[in-house]
Amino acid sequence: MQEELEDYVKVLLTYDINPHSAEGYYKFMLKKMVPALEKMGLSMVEAWHTAAGDYPIRLVTFVAEDENAANEALQCAEFYALEERLQEFVSNYRCRMVPLRRHFQF
Repeated sequence: MQEELEDYVKVLLTYDINPHSAEGYYKFMLKKMVPALEKMGLSMVEAWHTAAGDYPIRLVTFVAEDENAANEALQCAEFYALEERLQEFVSNYRCRMVPLRRHFQF
């Protein structure tokens, strides 16, 4: 099974949700960002909330079939526009790509 996943990558988005814009954040993520990224070939697989500790409040994980597919999505104008809009609702935003592993990845 691991051989089947060796080319897959995860795109990790981490950030803190601004308390005053939480409602707008949830609407944007559920109605705009997640559907758009899925159309670009990035499938949302995880959303984590940090309850304690000095880490970003939210970790959202998308999976792509390979690094090229992820790069194509992350480098398009639509992603930049979505990313810019997301940052109106969050702080400490970071986006990075890592090889897919079966365990938790931060």
